Amino acid sequence: MKLSTLEKYNDIVIQMHDNPDADAIGSGYSIYKYFEDKGKNVRLVYSGSFKITKSNILLLIESLNLPVEYVTDIGNPELLITVDCQYGEGNIKKFEAQNIAIIDHHNTGKESDEMCEIRSHIVSCATICYDLLKKEGMRINNDVGVSTALYYGLYMDSNGFSELRHPLEREMIDYLRVDKALIKKLVHSNFTIQELETAGIALIRYSFDEHKRISIIKAKPCDPNILGIIGDLVLQVDTIDVSIIYNECPGGYKLSIRSCVIDVAANDLAVFLTERIGNGGGHNDKAGGFISAKRFSKVYGELGIEAYFFDRVGKYYENYSIIRKKDDIEGIDEFKKYAKKQIECGFIRSMDLAKEGTECKIRTYEGDVYINTSPDIYIMIGYFGEAYPIERKVFEKKYNEGENKFSKHFEYDPSVRNLDTDEEYNLMEYAKSCICKENSRIYAKQLYKPTKVFTRWDYEKYMIGNVGDYICYIEDDENDIYILNREVFNATYEEV
Repeated sequence: MKLSTLEKYNDIVIQMHDNPDADAIGSGYSIYKYFEDKGKNVRLVYSGSFKITKSNILLLIESLNLPVEYVTDIGNPELLITVDCQYGEGNIKKFEAQNIAIIDHHNTGKESDEMCEIRSHIVSCATICYDLLKKEGMRINNDVGVSTALYYGLYMDSNGFSELRHPLEREMIDYLRVDKALIKKLVHSNFTIQELETAGIALIRYSFDEHKRISIIKAKPCDPNILGIIGDLVLQVDTIDVSIIYNECPGGYKLSIRSCVIDVAANDLAVFLTERIGNGGGHNDKAGGFISAKRFSKVYGELGIEAYFFDRVGKYYENYSIIRKKDDIEGIDEFKKYAKKQIECGFIRSMDLAKEGTECKIRTYEGDVYINTSPDIYIMIGYFGEAYPIERKVFEKKYNEGENKFSKHFEYDPSVRNLDTDEEYNLMEYAKSCICKENSRIYAKQLYKPTKVFTRWDYEKYMIGNVGDYICYIEDDENDIYILNREVFNATYEEV
C-alpha cells in the first residue's frame, strides 16, 4: 500500500487501538502529519473503556502537543485508517466508515493489499510508518515531533532496541534525529509503583527446569519493558541460563526471552516458540515475540499456554544437533560433491564506497558486519540480497568479474553506513556483476534433523539449519563448515 493512493479522500480519521501505547501513538501521529501536510481534514483518535493514564504516554502527548482525542463516536468518515491494530479485532472499538485502511505489524492472518499494509516480521508499527513516509519522499527529520514519536514507538515495542528483527529497524534508528532530552525523560517515566509490584510478584511465582536450566514465568498484564526487566533479573541466578517471561495482552501473549549461553540464541528460541502462531525475533541474548490467541487456539486447542511453553521448549532442546567441527557430523559418508551454478551475483569493491581505512557497517538481514575499506576487501551480494565481506584473493579465485551493473530486485536492498560521516550507501547502486567459476566445489548433504553449526568465522554465534537444508564444507578446506538454506542451495548448486 502507498499512502499517496489514499490522498483521494479528504475526511480521514486515524484510529489507534484502545489504551494506546507508544508505538500506536508514534505511528498514528506520523500518518496524521502526512495527511495534514496534504491539506486533508484529519483526526487522531482512540476509544475503549478507559482514557490514557500511563505516565510516559501522557508525557509524550503533552511534550509534543499531539492532537490525540478520546472519542465514543466518529460519525461516518470517508476513510478510517487503523494503526498498530486491525479493524474488527478485539483490541479496537469498531466504528462505521465508508472506507477502511490498515497499517499494522501483528500477525492475525490478514494479508496486505491495496488498502492494508501488514508486516508481521517487523517489530513495531512505527517502523512500517517510517518506511511508508520515506517512500513518499517525506522529510521526516524536518519535524522533530514526528521523528521523536516514531523513535520512541520503536524503542518501546522492541524492549529498548533489544528485540530488533529487520535491517529497516536499524536503519530507522540511525536515520532519525530526535529530541534526546525528551527521550531520556520518557525512558525514566516508564514504570509505576504498581508495575514494580507486578515484577516482584512474577519473580516469586516462577517455574524452573533444573536439567535445562530454564525458567518460565507468567507476569500480570504490563508494559512489555517490564517483561525484559524481569528476564534480566532472572538471568542473574547462577542456575538459570535461559528465561522466558510472558503475559496476556490484547489479542494474545507477549513474551520476552533472555539467554546467557551460546548454544541457545534468544532470537532463535523466540522464532521456534512462535512458529505458526505468531512472530518473534531479536538478538542472541535478548529477544521477544507475540503469540496470537486465535492462532494458538486453532493450532493447539485447549492446551494451556504454560504447558505449551514447557512442551515446546522440551522439543527445542531435544530436536537440535550441535556441530562445531567435521567430526561432530553424523553420516559423513553421505556427503556428495557439488559445483556452484554459473549464476550472476553482485560485488562491490569497498574502496568504491570510501577512502582506505574507513570503518563501515554492512547492514543485512543477518545483522551488522563491520569492515575497514581496503583494496583487499570486497562485498558480495548473494542470491537473496545477503551481503557479506570477502577477501579479494578469495573473490578472484572463485569468481569472474562481469562487464555489467548488477541489477536485481530484493525486498530490502543491502546497505553500508560510513561510520566516519554517517553517510549511507545503497549497495545496489555500486554493485557490478560476477559469475562463479567452474572450479568452485563444495561437499554437502541434506539435514534430517534441525542443526546448529558454529562456523570457524564466529565461535559465539551459530548458523541454524532446518530439515531439508544443507550442511556444507569447502572442497579444499573441510574445516570451513556452514549451512545453506534449501531454496538457496537448489538454486545455486548442482551435483557433479
